[in-house]
Parts: sequence; C-alpha cells; structure tokens
Amino acid sequence: MEKADIKSFYNNELEELLITLGEKPFRARQIYSWLHVKHATSFEQMTDLSKKLKEILIDRCSITVLRQERLQCSKADGTRKYLFALEDGNMVESVWMKYRHGNSVCISSQAGCRMGCRFCASALGGLVRNLTAGEMLEQVYRIQEDTGERVSHVVVMGTGEPLDNYDNFLRFVRLLSDKKGANISQRNITASTCGIVPNIRRLAEEKLQITLALSLHAPSQEKRLSLMPVAKKYDIQEVLGACRDYFASTGRRITFEYSLMGGVNDSGEDARQLARLLKGMNCHVNLIPVNPVDERDYRQPSPQRVSNFKNNLEKYGINVTIRREMGRDIDGACGQLRKRYLKREAGIL
Repeated sequence: MEKADIKSFYNNELEELLITLGEKPFRARQIYSWLHVKHATSFEQMTDLSKKLKEILIDRCSITVLRQERLQCSKADGTRKYLFALEDGNMVESVWMKYRHGNSVCISSQAGCRMGCRFCASALGGLVRNLTAGEMLEQVYRIQEDTGERVSHVVVMGTGEPLDNYDNFLRFVRLLSDKKGANISQRNITASTCGIVPNIRRLAEEKLQITLALSLHAPSQEKRLSLMPVAKKYDIQEVLGACRDYFASTGRRITFEYSLMGGVNDSGEDARQLARLLKGMNCHVNLIPVNPVDERDYRQPSPQRVSNFKNNLEKYGINVTIRREMGRDIDGACGQLRKRYLKREAGIL
C-alpha cells in the first residue's frame, strides 16, 4: 500500500485521519505544528505523540524530506542556489535571495517543464513529473532550516509551470498561507504562468490574494508564437482577457514578465507595441535581461538598450521596473544548475 504524503494534508484532513485511528482530533494540531512550524523530518521527533501512534503513522504515512544535493553561494550578493534531490531521485532547484524588505525564495513546481519556451533552460529535457504540495513546501522549509532565517516572500517561478500542476499548486498556497502553519501572507506569494487560460480563470474564482505574474515576453501574437509554444493554444488577446478577469475578481494587480533578448524583442517599436497592448490595464511590467543559456542563441541586450526600452514604456504611461539581477555568478537562470548536474551524471560534462 502506498503511503500517504502527510505533509500535503490540510489540518482538517489530518483530523479525519486521526479519528479513523481512534485518536483525539487535537493530535492533528500537534502533528501539523511539527510538520509546518518545527519542520520535523521524522515521526520519531514528535515527542508529544505516543509510541503506538508513531508506529501507526510510520506504517501508514510518509514525511516528504528533500536532500540538499548542491549549494552555490553568490559572492556578489549572497544569493544561495539549491539543488534538491526528491525521494525518487529527481532534482529541483530553489533560490534564496536577501532583500531589504525580507527574504525571498523562488521555488520549482515541477521536475522539468513541458512548456518549451525557446529561451529557457528549464524546458530542456521536457517534463518529468509534477511536484506534490509537500515537495513544494519542503523547498521553503529546508532553506529556512539551512539559513536560520525566516522566509517572508515566496515566488513560484523556478522550474515548471504551476498552473500545469494546478491542484498541487493550489494546495501548496493554502498550506503555506495557513496561520497555523508557515503563515506566509498570500499577498507575499507570486505565481508565474505562461498563460494557461482555463486555469487562470479557475484561479480567479478561488478568491486568493496571491500575485499573478504572466510570462509575456513579446508585444504581439506573432512574436510570442516564435518564442513560446503555448501561444499556439492560447492567443495573446485571450490570455490578456483572462488576466483582466483575474484583476476584476481579486483586485490584485497583474505583473507581466518580459525577458529582453537582444535583437529579438528589445526595439523601440517592440516597446510601443507592448505599451499599446497593455494600455488601460492595472499592471506592472518587470523587464528581465535574459540569462544566456548554452543551448540557446538568445543574448542580453546592452544596458543602454534595456534602459531605452524601460524609458519608452514609461513615456507611454506603463508602470515598469528592471529586475535586479541576483546570483548571476552561480548558474542564475532557472534550470541551469539542474541541467549541469544531470549532464555530469550522464557523463556529458
């Protein structure tokens, strides 16, 4: 019998489990706290449970624990990039970044990715599998334990497409923001999506307070098609319509991620088209000079072209910032550290 992933249980689901085992419901609160506040890695650590209950739980349930396989620390800004091994041997990346407003962690939602964006290292090799809610939470918990510092902001922008793993992602958000657990405000949680329209609309109906970040990367349907295969299924106007509905339902301003690629989408005309596309929307554009990937031909624009693009958008009334580059000296792009590790294991490097 396959054991239940107890770290992915809501508190009420734990109560139901404990009742079926003949235990008092308050035991669920104790276990929940051990998992999501004290970050226990085994049932043996739960000192206020009876020996008998521990034995039953060991027989029926598993506690998801990630193993730190690699750690890279930036000498430039202190960013820490983690490669975690899942229990089945798959690998995922997470990044810890220190800002004035608090500590932010960027986590992965899948092992690999099937979105196939042309400029992204995460998509190389395709999708292996979805992560459970427990595996997503574990990235945050292990980093907190390693750094000894509380995480205040979580960004689901690492490897994978969270809305392609919708049910596990939704469970993760609710567990992460639970006041009895990690208690990270939903307003401090950001999810990045390529634009899976039906699930953007589903997410709007959940009435969460998370920030939705759309990976846009192009000012037109034609150019987006050349960069992002998902555009074949969901037209850019359809995606923007779903984003408008998300704002109308939640009141949460949309962030548009725009990776600037030299000679591809960084011209003055691109900026004008983008401004026309987003005119009238309550949104913010986050410009990201693309991280070069060995297997791709895309390169960063010059700092001057990045600055010109930003200035052009501001001239048209668009709220815009240039993302501060963090961890460039430690395989900064999503998927690079995992890709390098897998190459070594295959004897390619």
